[in-house]
Amino acid sequence: MVLNGAEIVLKCLKEQGVDTVFGYPGGTILNIYDELYKHSDEFCHILTSHEQGAAHAADGYARSTGKVGVCMATSGPGSTNLVTGIATAYMDSVPMVAITCNVNLPALGKDSFQEVDINGITMPITKHGFIVKDVKKLADTLRRAFEIARSGRPGPVVVDITKDVTAAKCDYTPAQISEPKTKKEYSKEDIEKVAAMIAKSKRPFIYVGGGAIISGAHEEVRELAKRIQAPVCDTLMGKGAFDGTDELYTGMIGMHGTKTSNYGVSKCDLLLTCGARFSDRVIGNPKAFAKGAKIVQFDIDAAEINKNIKTDASIVGDLKEILTDLLEVLKPGKHDEWLSEIKEMEEEFPLSYDKSKLTCPYIMEELDKITKGGAIITTDVGQHQMWAAQYYKYKNPRTFLSSGGLGTMGYGLGAVIGAKMGNPDKICVNIAGDGCFRMNMNELATASRYNIPIIEIIIDNEVLGMVRQWQNLFYGQRYSQTVLTDKVDYCKVAEGLGCKAIRVTKKSEVAAALKEAINAGGPVVIDAVIEKDDKVYPMVPAGKPLTEVFDASDIEE
Repeated sequence: MVLNGAEIVLKCLKEQGVDTVFGYPGGTILNIYDELYKHSDEFCHILTSHEQGAAHAADGYARSTGKVGVCMATSGPGSTNLVTGIATAYMDSVPMVAITCNVNLPALGKDSFQEVDINGITMPITKHGFIVKDVKKLADTLRRAFEIARSGRPGPVVVDITKDVTAAKCDYTPAQISEPKTKKEYSKEDIEKVAAMIAKSKRPFIYVGGGAIISGAHEEVRELAKRIQAPVCDTLMGKGAFDGTDELYTGMIGMHGTKTSNYGVSKCDLLLTCGARFSDRVIGNPKAFAKGAKIVQFDIDAAEINKNIKTDASIVGDLKEILTDLLEVLKPGKHDEWLSEIKEMEEEFPLSYDKSKLTCPYIMEELDKITKGGAIITTDVGQHQMWAAQYYKYKNPRTFLSSGGLGTMGYGLGAVIGAKMGNPDKICVNIAGDGCFRMNMNELATASRYNIPIIEIIIDNEVLGMVRQWQNLFYGQRYSQTVLTDKVDYCKVAEGLGCKAIRVTKKSEVAAALKEAINAGGPVVIDAVIEKDDKVYPMVPAGKPLTEVFDASDIEE
C-alpha cells in the first residue's frame, strides 16, 4: 500500500504496540499531528505544557510499564527542550523513542528557521540517533529505533525526520514484530565458578541495582537471597526489586543508605552485585569499598565490568537468565551467625527521625500505611527523594521512579503523569521539594486538562533542602542562594492551574489529606509545610568510606 511519511510513522507506532504518546506540536511536525488527529481513536496523545514534561512523561510511562516510552516534538527549541529528559532516560537506562521533525531537506545546513542538529546535540546521551531524509527508509528506521531502545541495556533513541519526508509517499509493507533472540555470552563454567564462591562464603551480601528491575529478575533475586541466607541492600534505582518488608532486607546502600547496609557490605566476605554499576554515590571511597570481600558482578553491559570497582568474578548477560542458570546449580546455604550479626546492627542503628513534628519521613510512613505499599511513587531530586526511598516500603518493581544518574530536578511531575497513563488502576504520587516543584509545575495544567488523578506532594521547607544540608554541614552554614522565602502560594498556583489544593502544617492533618487526595478523582496538590533545617540521615560524606556513615546522634556526641 502507498502511504505518506506521516501515515507510516503511525503505522510503525501501531506495529510496536504504542498506544500513548506525549508531545507538543509545531511547524515541522504538523503532518504527523494532522495524521494523529485522524487516528485519535487509536492513540492517546497527551499534550504537555512543555516538551521537557513530554520527555519525562514518556520516561515515567516506560519505567512503570516496561514498555518503550514515546515523545514527540518539533524542530529547533521543541527538540532541544527534550534534551534534559533524554539525558535523564539515558543515565537510568530507560527505553524511549523521541520522534522529532526537522526542516525540509533542501533547507538543512542553511541556518533555516528553527533548524537544529538534534542528533549532534544528543549523540552523547542516546543509544543511537537517526535522521531520515528518504521516505523509503522511514519504516525500517523506526523499527530499528524501537529495537535499539528496548534491547540489551535499554536507552533512548532519537529519530529526526525532515518535514518533506513526512509528506512524501512510498510503498509500505507491514512488519511482524518478534522478540529478538540473544545468544548467551557466558559459559557453564562461569556459573559454576560463582556457585563455588558462594559455597565458600561465610558472610555473603547481595547488592541490587536497577538492572534487576529492567530484566524482570526480582523473583530470581528473592530466591537467591532465600537460598543462600544472604542479607540484601539496594540502590536508589533498585527499589522494589527486593521486598522492602522482607526480613533479609537491610535498606538502601550508599551516601544516604542505612548504617546496617553500609557496615554490612564493609564486613561481608562476598558481595553479589546484581544489575548495579557501583555509582560514586553508592561506593563512597572506591579504595575502601568492601575491601574484605570477593566481588562478583552480574551486568548486561560489559563496559560496566571493572569500570569503577575491580571484580573477582563477573558474568555479562541478562540478569534474569544469569540468576536462573545460577539457581539451577546453587545449593542451599546457612549463615545464621552472619544474619544474627546483621540483625543486631539493625536493632542498634534503625532509621529514625524527630516524631514530635511534621516531617517528610512521617508523611511517607503514613502514605505507605494508607496505600499498603501499593502505590507508584515518583520523586524529584533532593532530600525528599532520599526520604521517599528510605521510609516507603517498596514491595514490587517499577513502583519507585526517580532520576538516579542525572539527578534531574523537575523530573517527577511529568513522570507521575506518564506512570498514571500507563497504570490507570494504580495510585500514583509524586514527592517534590518546593525548589523542584517550581521547575516544572506548569505540568499541573496537563494533569488538570485531562483530569489525570495524580497526587503531587510538595515538601515545602522554603529552601533548597539538600544543598542547604551540605552548606550546613560542610560550608560553614553559608546559605548562598538556597533560601526560597518569597511570596509564592503553592495552593493558589495549583488551584490556578485547575487542581485541588490542600495545605498541611501538622501531623494530625496528614492522613485525612492523603485519603481526600486519593478519593478526589482528579489531580490534587498537597502543600506540606515542614521546617527548613530537617536533614536526611544517615549520611556518608562525599568520597569517604561507607564506614564513616553518621547520623544526628553521632553529631550530638
